[in-house]
Amino acid sequence: MHAASSRTDSLIELMAPLIEGDGYTPTRLSAVSLMAMHRPSGRTPMIYEPSLIIVAQGYKIGYLGDREIHYGPGQYLVQTLPLPFECETHASPEAPLLGVAVHLDPALLGELVTTIGDGIGQGSGEGEASPVPMASVSMTDGMQGAVERLLRSLHDPAETAAMGASRVRDVVFEALRGEQGPALRALVLHQGHYSRIVQVLSRLHARYAEDVSVEALARQANMSPSTFHQHFRDIVQASPLQYLKQLRLLKAQQLLAQKTCNVNQAASAVGYRSASQFSRDYKRYFGTSPLQHRQEERAWRVS
Repeated sequence: MHAASSRTDSLIELMAPLIEGDGYTPTRLSAVSLMAMHRPSGRTPMIYEPSLIIVAQGYKIGYLGDREIHYGPGQYLVQTLPLPFECETHASPEAPLLGVAVHLDPALLGELVTTIGDGIGQGSGEGEASPVPMASVSMTDGMQGAVERLLRSLHDPAETAAMGASRVRDVVFEALRGEQGPALRALVLHQGHYSRIVQVLSRLHARYAEDVSVEALARQANMSPSTFHQHFRDIVQASPLQYLKQLRLLKAQQLLAQKTCNVNQAASAVGYRSASQFSRDYKRYFGTSPLQHRQEERAWRVS
């Protein structure tokens, strides 16, 4: 227990001086950002880009369909797909949430998987259970060391410039060696139903404002509409159209946090043709109107 506590303390000591405030703090490495929160937050809809989330202090619970995903000190979250989910944050001014997020670059993943071959993180076959796209994994000594080296490099601009990319590579390599290795490998191996759904999700994520039909998505995945719908729901925990609606609303929420975007502009930008329908869907999903959400978010940022 003492060793685990000491390892957590070392991450806190490395993170704390680098964090500028609540939310995400960018670093000199584009793939790495630091996160902090000094207040608790109830279940809130959100979306993570494919990433590794390592929490050193505080605690989070993710809700995806009927799954609860707990991650805090001693664990890290592997998020392989951009899935809308609900997240609950346990934090306080005395013990704020502190963490680091490492973006999963497809090119780096592909390079590592090709280099590693079948040595580690072997994915499941077509007839086996699909990988899980979002899961908490126990922190290993290897991952702990890799994260510590990454954070230390951020304290020294010269080391960041010379070694930063290698430090990120270390962390992603350790994730490939972990329990979520099969899900990470599946992102680049293009095999089986899971990979086909991944490709459809990538298209939806990049072109969420466009009109789309389930039939067209099924054709892209080379599946019948019924088979596609079932595999999509099994992996994403939502239907294709539910996913698209949630994605649009979450993207709109991000736009509304910007000073230059009003409600009508946000609605149009994410693919809504009716601002009133957008407002109804937004309030149903977030529990508050887009205008009220915009005002509350900005008031909190100023306070």
